[in-house]
Amino acid sequence: MTQTATADRPSLGILLMLGFCLLAPMGDALAKLLGETIPLGQLLLTRFGVQALLLIPLVLFTARNFAMSARVLKLTALRTVLHIVGIGAMFTALRYMPLADTVAIAFVMPFIMLLLGKYVLGEEVGPRRLIACIVGFIGTLFVIQPSFAAVGAPALLPLLVALVFALFMLVTRQVAKDVDPISMQAVSGVMACVILGALYPLFGGMMGGALATVTPSQSELMLLLLIGSLGTFAHLLMTWSLRFAPSATLAPMQYLEIPVATVIGYLIFRDWPNGLAQLGIAITIASGLYIIFRENRTARAA
Repeated sequence: MTQTATADRPSLGILLMLGFCLLAPMGDALAKLLGETIPLGQLLLTRFGVQALLLIPLVLFTARNFAMSARVLKLTALRTVLHIVGIGAMFTALRYMPLADTVAIAFVMPFIMLLLGKYVLGEEVGPRRLIACIVGFIGTLFVIQPSFAAVGAPALLPLLVALVFALFMLVTRQVAKDVDPISMQAVSGVMACVILGALYPLFGGMMGGALATVTPSQSELMLLLLIGSLGTFAHLLMTWSLRFAPSATLAPMQYLEIPVATVIGYLIFRDWPNGLAQLGIAITIASGLYIIFRENRTARAA
């Protein structure tokens, strides 16, 4: 598929990103549930293994093409490494922190994406949206402060998640219109399994419990498979969304993950953000809504 074969359709891109925002926190909540008993490496290997097992038959059944140009293959490999690091940092942070706080801190990511969209992709980002990003970042700092006081350095892990996934989405935008998303996710799942599988003999002794293996119970096995299924479908939606809309348009939509994560965190773990974190979340969401308003106004004017 050529770069011009798929025209931008912002409304469809936003709808697909909405689906991602609903499913991703569900997978994070399951990872938090299993984080106490299942080692990180096993969580990641299962997550990407399920992705490969689900999508390879689908690619073959629908006669999709696995072939990629050298450029797309290299970018897919880079995207896979970023995906592993981002999910690994997220799962690690969830071992120490409430779901809502972890997701909220990670929402420095849309600010990074807007800046990357402006300075790397050459997408138009006006001064008002940049100011809204600064205000939203201040809100994120309000969430970091009580989390850092409670758990220390692990509260900074969501910042790593934000940076890695901003780069991940930037790379995805570069290849989304050049390759079928299902084929790309299938290839990425296989790449991730190879990379993670190589870590065990190479670094298993150095990384301790992170690369240990345990025999999951039947309920844990079902949850592991569900994590892989939710993650696979959620990131397919995200990849599809980037085929139809610029990253600067889609970035604000991801703020919806915060209230979804807050509700899920309360229902499952009875976690609720404290006063300062609530203020920070409110500021972050308000900044995102303002950016959405500006985006829609700009689109109508065009």
